[in-house]
Amino acid sequence: MIPIRKFYTILLLFLMIYMINLSLKADDGYRLWLKYDKIENEAIRESYKKLIQKTFLIGNSSVMQVVENELSMALHGLLGQPLLHNNDLTQNTLIIALENDLPSAILDREKYATSLTGDNFSDQGFVIRTIRKSAVTYTVITARGESGLLYGVFHFIRLLQTCQDIDNLNIKSSPKIKHRVLNHWDNLDRTVERGYSGFSLWDWQKLPDYIHSYYIDYARANASVGINGTVLNNVNASPQILTPLYLKKVAALADVFRPYGIKVYLSIRFSAPIDIGGLKRADPLDSEVRQWWADKAAEIYELIPNFGGFLVKANSEGQPGPQDYGRTHADGANMLAEALKPHGGVVMWRAFVYDNKVKEDRAKQAYNEFVLLDGQFNDNVLVQVKNGPIDFQPREPFHPLFGATPKTSLMMEFQITQEYLGFSTHLVYLGTLFKEVLDADTYVRDMGSTVAKVIDGSLHGHSISGIAGVANTGTDRNWTGHIFAQANWYAYGRLAWDHTLTAEEIARDWIKMTLSRDDDIVNPILEMMMESRENTVNYMTPLGLHHIMGWDHHYGPAPWIKDKPRDDWTSVYYHRANEEGIGFDRTETGSNAVSLYAKPVRQKFSSLETCPDEYLLWFHHLDWTYVMRSGNTLWDELCYRYYDGAERVTRMKEAWNDLQDKIDDEIYNHVKQMMIIHEKEAIWWRNACVLYFQTFSGLPIPTDLVRPDKSLEYYMNLSFPFAPK
Repeated sequence: MIPIRKFYTILLLFLMIYMINLSLKADDGYRLWLKYDKIENEAIRESYKKLIQKTFLIGNSSVMQVVENELSMALHGLLGQPLLHNNDLTQNTLIIALENDLPSAILDREKYATSLTGDNFSDQGFVIRTIRKSAVTYTVITARGESGLLYGVFHFIRLLQTCQDIDNLNIKSSPKIKHRVLNHWDNLDRTVERGYSGFSLWDWQKLPDYIHSYYIDYARANASVGINGTVLNNVNASPQILTPLYLKKVAALADVFRPYGIKVYLSIRFSAPIDIGGLKRADPLDSEVRQWWADKAAEIYELIPNFGGFLVKANSEGQPGPQDYGRTHADGANMLAEALKPHGGVVMWRAFVYDNKVKEDRAKQAYNEFVLLDGQFNDNVLVQVKNGPIDFQPREPFHPLFGATPKTSLMMEFQITQEYLGFSTHLVYLGTLFKEVLDADTYVRDMGSTVAKVIDGSLHGHSISGIAGVANTGTDRNWTGHIFAQANWYAYGRLAWDHTLTAEEIARDWIKMTLSRDDDIVNPILEMMMESRENTVNYMTPLGLHHIMGWDHHYGPAPWIKDKPRDDWTSVYYHRANEEGIGFDRTETGSNAVSLYAKPVRQKFSSLETCPDEYLLWFHHLDWTYVMRSGNTLWDELCYRYYDGAERVTRMKEAWNDLQDKIDDEIYNHVKQMMIIHEKEAIWWRNACVLYFQTFSGLPIPTDLVRPDKSLEYYMNLSFPFAPK
């Protein structure tokens, strides 16, 4: 066996050679936001080098080796300076050590230790502080736990990448959410459900013996933004993932990820005791079934000591679950929680459930099932709730479950992959969507009871908290299909760590780390990103419309979809357009889904006087001639929104074209071609939807707008049998 230090030394040499080779080539996006190209501004570069003349790292664990390797690559790339070790502390020095290992010669230990105390400061948190003693400046990165040191080092590197002032640092940061997880909807045959960037990263056929180098880069990228967990497989899970053959493969990935502070989790099929265990039932109250899961958990932890736990999709869209036996979601979750409890694992039980046998507004069904179970879940269960009550739409109001179950720990489920937002061909920055939901006020206690405070546990005093993002990664060289889709992975991680950050500051950092540090380039790209999601909402689903995309594959517009096996798998179920008007009435005169919200929210959405235009047709069915706040009729406003969204995509394309010769050629051409697709598809959405809804309104398209050049029949007859699903 190779000694751990020798192994990481070899790894470091490999990575440094690899990074040097990459820097000599055109940029294909593989490095994500971990681009350590030399800082162009010589004055800034030299000021950094003056403050980091030497480095003193204390510790020799696998995590500290990762810290050393990353810092070595960063200093070499950004400053052109090798990592020079020093333990005499006579020069300006970067010191990296656990709190208890900090050199007492330069620190007043009692005074300094107070910075790492506090109820909300975890072992994953870190402190970065400038300390001056005599004529020497020490930049200290410290933490209680080694993962905190790792996160602190990545934060420090980010400061260098974005050219921040590091002369007088006093940073204290601790994650607001405990479990910050990616959900991979990857199948064992390497296809990816709702994946738009190639095949699955996990090469199951070659595991456990062959470890791709990109597994390490995946771990680096996640650790750099504070993501500390990954669910490796699809929520529509194959039971084979729990067999010894695959558990050994999972263990190999867990070994790679462990030094980066990342735990692996598995999606499980509730019927696994039948499928692979030889039992006749999967009843969660059956003693044999309970024992089977306890034994399976013990088997997993024997292979993977830091295994995170299970993600479960049950009794949803045909998946098996406890209701097959007359049991509740709490019965099913608690059985698994008890099996994991001795090992420190958690259950993430999805609340995405609906039943076509129940003739109820789909927006109400998850609430109706789970609100009655409040207080019945074990303390190592997190109920995972999608951000909105339907299904990752371009815009939805926040899910009414947030705040409605004060005795139950809820975790957020965002979708990073762009299932309903143009796949990975449309430039849509989702940081603004994530923030819109996190900052939404539930009013379940009083003003300020935001969704973010629900999921971080602070509103109801929960010690366990979580957030999940459905991943958008694949084997495409740039990881996410579209360079700008990387920003959504990045934004999710940053907000999972600290939901008080703004979407704008996150986007600005990403641009500087990924594309350019030149403000003349950063600012126009930032403007594009910040307006991109609103543009998309407008050319797809303005004014609260939702779920009007293509059947099954969800590609492109199809508001005409009807007569499918389930009403709530059709478009007409949601927009309810007819000769009188359009929109889903969720007020007291309709499904009354608005009643699921706290009174101030309910009153705001129920009243036409106060309901925001963005949610108008989500909660109200209105006449085509209803007069909007803008003074336009509803029909005209709908048309103007559709046209404005598409027009702004054209402006985005032109703004990108203006950056030619200012951006790396490969990245520039990649985005340029994507923007051509984006513009065409935005116009397609606009034309198809306006023409379809016009068949009900019977009103002309406003004369100042260009009439679509193709007929409605043309758009309705388009077919995409091999669109990715």
